[in-house]
Amino acid sequence: MFAVIKTGGKQYRVAADDVLTIEKLEATAGDTVEFTEVLVIGEGADAAIGAPFVTGASVKAEVVEHNRGKKVIAFKKRRRQNSKRSRGHRQHHTVVRITDIVAAK
Repeated sequence: MFAVIKTGGKQYRVAADDVLTIEKLEATAGDTVEFTEVLVIGEGADAAIGAPFVTGASVKAEVVEHNRGKKVIAFKKRRRQNSKRSRGHRQHHTVVRITDIVAAK
């Protein structure tokens, strides 16, 4: 069984024991988090599609670690003006392991 959850402004297709990297959550490593914004849950013809969310459905996950993404360089140059600027950015991420998918009864 799989589910489609929404977190951090993005949608993820998850199944049990999946490990995925999402936007930063305010939880420490080892904590259990619950995602209640479930868009689709089930498999095949048994799939329940929410409008916009499936009521009573949730996905439980365990926080594995926090890390940062690859560095992105924003470089601006104005030609013939002797003007340039370089800025770097590293996005914060949380790695979670999906432990359980709970469907609505």
